[in-house]
Amino acid sequence: MNPSLPRPRWLTFDCYGTLIQWDEGLLDCVRELLARKGNTAPDVDRFIEVYDRHEHRLEQTPPHRSFADISRLSMSLTLGELGMPFEPKDADLLIGRIGQMPPFPEVHGTLKWLKEQGFMLCIVSNTDDDIIAGNVAQLGGYIDRVITAQQAQAYKPDHRLFLHAHEQLGVGVEDVLHICASPHLDLEAAKEMGFRCVWIDRGTKRKPLPDYTPDATLPDLSRVPDYIRSKGWANE
Repeated sequence: MNPSLPRPRWLTFDCYGTLIQWDEGLLDCVRELLARKGNTAPDVDRFIEVYDRHEHRLEQTPPHRSFADISRLSMSLTLGELGMPFEPKDADLLIGRIGQMPPFPEVHGTLKWLKEQGFMLCIVSNTDDDIIAGNVAQLGGYIDRVITAQQAQAYKPDHRLFLHAHEQLGVGVEDVLHICASPHLDLEAAKEMGFRCVWIDRGTKRKPLPDYTPDATLPDLSRVPDYIRSKGWANE
């Protein structure tokens, strides 16, 4: 962290869990899936734990796959590991539901304020263009750019996704402030690449990295304007 760095030109955001209600949507989807398979007392947490393990491994395993393909394979592997049969419609349920997941309540107001302050806003996300389109459409038109793993052919925490984003935006690390909720994807990259980073800790089970302190830790996006003011970056 370098406190002497200037006001960032771009604010980049992780999407799912930061702007969009990922955990809430995923829980609802998994409960529906397990109930459909006749499991009246589903161990939802166990399912998500196994699914996440397969998804994260596949994202870092060559060759590069689309997020939709990773979701299908992760769903198949998860159901198999938990002793349940897999059907293609099981993966289609999740893939189709992602783009419908809504933003957190404070997101619209915060993004509007940030645009009024003159910041350019970009999403950097581990997903496909067509999947995230439904989420971006719910963000009030405040997002200027969307950079995906599909475009970069790499998933976080691989530096290639962030390097691609910075190249597309025409910026260096000193021009960017990244805002995210994922410690082991986004904070890992911030630690290694040296870009400024604000962690949104919404009280989930995710833990911060033991050897990295972000520039700020905030409970949700409603506190971002206060942080911007505290740095002297507001135009008010």
